[in-house]
Amino acid sequence: MSLNLIENPRKLWSPDPSKNDTNIHRLIKAINARYNLKLNGFKELKEWSDNNIAKFWEENFLFLDFLYEGKVQSPVVDESARMDSIPKWFAGVKLNFGENVLFSANPAAKPADKIAGIEVREGGIETCRVTYGELRKLVGRYANCMKALGVKKGDRVGVVAANSIKTLALVTAVSTIGAIFSTASPDTGATGILDRMVQIEPTAVFFDDAAIYNGKSWELVEKMRQVGTVLAKTPNLKAMISIPRFDDAPRNISSIPKCISFDDFLLGSFDTTLVFERVDFSTPCGIVFSSGTSGAPKCIVHSHGGFLLVGSSSYRFDADWRLGSTCMQYTTTGWIMYLAVVQSVVQGATTVMYDGSPFQRSIHVLLELLQRYKISYFGTSPRYLSELMQNRIRPREYYDLSELTCVTITGMVCPPPVFEWFYDEGFPQNVRLNNITGGTDLAATIGSSNPLLPVYSGEVQTFTLGLVGGVRKGTSDTEPCPSVACAPGEPGELVVTKVFPSMPCMFWGKDGAKKYYDSYFSKFDNVWCQQDLAVIHPKTGGFVMIGRSDGVLNPSGVRFGSAEIYTVVEKIPDILDSVCVGQRRVHDKDESVFLFVKMRPGYKFTKDLIERIRGAIRSELSVRHVPKYIFETPDIPTTVNMKKVEVPIKKILCGERVKPSGTLANPESLEFYYQFVDVEKLLQNQSKL
Repeated sequence: MSLNLIENPRKLWSPDPSKNDTNIHRLIKAINARYNLKLNGFKELKEWSDNNIAKFWEENFLFLDFLYEGKVQSPVVDESARMDSIPKWFAGVKLNFGENVLFSANPAAKPADKIAGIEVREGGIETCRVTYGELRKLVGRYANCMKALGVKKGDRVGVVAANSIKTLALVTAVSTIGAIFSTASPDTGATGILDRMVQIEPTAVFFDDAAIYNGKSWELVEKMRQVGTVLAKTPNLKAMISIPRFDDAPRNISSIPKCISFDDFLLGSFDTTLVFERVDFSTPCGIVFSSGTSGAPKCIVHSHGGFLLVGSSSYRFDADWRLGSTCMQYTTTGWIMYLAVVQSVVQGATTVMYDGSPFQRSIHVLLELLQRYKISYFGTSPRYLSELMQNRIRPREYYDLSELTCVTITGMVCPPPVFEWFYDEGFPQNVRLNNITGGTDLAATIGSSNPLLPVYSGEVQTFTLGLVGGVRKGTSDTEPCPSVACAPGEPGELVVTKVFPSMPCMFWGKDGAKKYYDSYFSKFDNVWCQQDLAVIHPKTGGFVMIGRSDGVLNPSGVRFGSAEIYTVVEKIPDILDSVCVGQRRVHDKDESVFLFVKMRPGYKFTKDLIERIRGAIRSELSVRHVPKYIFETPDIPTTVNMKKVEVPIKKILCGERVKPSGTLANPESLEFYYQFVDVEKLLQNQSKL
């Protein structure tokens, strides 16, 4: 594989050597005391944890102030068990995720009068806030109303709703019962919602009756009717509950089968008493779904203990969240990062829940919120930072960001120019840019940031504590095959080589076990394969994400990731965005690389621009990286979470007819790409004009 690694990447942030009060420092002290060790610093802790997985997670569990019953028995997992056997964790321990959202073993963490959540609508308008005491009452009543409706332990409950206080309370209420929640964003298409909900056969589905995005609000009654008509025929549905998104204007829901108003739902009980169904560590808690940009999404089931332990470890140690922090994760409820919203409450923080476009009423709106609410931890995407950079916005010059300590980015590969803008022009230089990778499948990160290590341009700092991550290659053509570690500088598959607590406990539905195995263990024997390409930097020890392995480019046997192309193209000021994919039709002897560019307003797509693009790629990468075809596109398909989508375009160019998933924000954009299936004929016709 060809890869143009930066030989000496810039060091952009370094830890303060005098600061020894991070949560990781405290964890190291606890481990040293218990096991009579002398671990010093992150690298020694990471090496010890990789070699002592059961001990590490036991110590982690005891450190994190969870509420549970039973005795923690050593070892907490059988480390000799094969990964694909999905071993159980923490036998004898019973806990409840919802209980740990609302309470902590540390009584100072969540006093009743402390603000738990602040809800902000598009444009920066605060609509309501809730204390921990008020949230407990909401959850108690919602849970008792669900029980009155017939929801019980093990039932599935769908929540198709915005990032709001009510959604947080509903999700928490579901888990207190021991039922299984599954969230979806209301801007997902009806087909996308049904692709998810039909598979899990819910007992109840809560559904916002309206939505707001990009300066517009619209009612969802017709979408609710389409979804409700199908779900009413499933075996378990008791009711669809209509949530009035705008309290002054509830919608007419009389045409929707089995649909009741939220007010009628609340008549089920006025009791706010909380009762927590404590369950085994590995008991199902939530169902999340693969991106599903084409084809039916996979129903990935995560456990109470996995959500709680690994999520808390990530935020407490990797991001170094503290009591008294205020957090804002920009996300929809249809993305795994919605768990960051819930996790901030688990940690005793105040979470700011934003619903709507991050660019309305202006591109400054989220920056204004960082200042207004004195945000400590901000979660966003590389795409958002890139928009700030391209619009020449320098947040640190306009806003008081003195409380901000960490900005987390995920969802796509972040190019080095964005890293460097972040520190050179964008944000205060003491803020740590936490570039993470992992996601839906693991409910965790494989690679993350760390307050004890430096940040280098374009890199993920380290493999995550408690997950034995690596970069591997197969040793034969058979699958699953043995695998070996790639040498630093040698690209390969991003993997996890030992069991971890947030492995999905199952895939829901027919052939779930086979789909689980095929998704993660069919490539390498007894190794979790994430289907991402990465390379460890020989000098820094961090690693660089190349792209999805199922979307890798391979012209003339030269393999490289689309992220390499984006890093070059996004430096050209004329270009707003781009997407790079390969085409290999049945009759093609080789793969051809296509680059589609979306122009910035006021700029034109010209032959001169094409030559500039080719020259830049040739100069910064190699002649083999230069796309065979470069075209202008009016739009690039993205998910509702702003993730660029490549694979459906690739399938279209290769001659397939793709059924767009409901997770696409702009499914109509795919139609443009069908004309390039017969690209030779297209160019011939253009030459005649």
